[in-house]
Amino acid sequence: MSNRLEKVNSLLEKEISKIILRDFNFQEALVTITHIDATANLIEARAFVSVLPEEKTDKIISILNKGVYSIQQKINKLLNMRPIPKIIFVKDEKIREAARIEELLEKIKKTDIKN
Repeated sequence: MSNRLEKVNSLLEKEISKIILRDFNFQEALVTITHIDATANLIEARAFVSVLPEEKTDKIISILNKGVYSIQQKINKLLNMRPIPKIIFVKDEKIREAARIEELLEKIKKTDIKN
């Protein structure tokens, strides 16, 4: 990944997180942008979202994708760069996978202690 692309990803993550915190009222959930994956040509950027509790993830991502036009406009005004990638919110599966692996490791550890 190029240095410019890394900087763009980092900047988008920071600014999108601020906009979500400021403009969306998610009192029932903790919403986090875990990372951004922009294409090399900066046409689109996938924003990976983690939500706690997990049951609310699909609802929150749906709300974010419905409000993406507003978020996109704010990003366009904030950032002095062209092109600004089209933002697409997606569920971050890595967090859940990591939790599952952690759970399995704990089970193995408990089994080893018993033996």
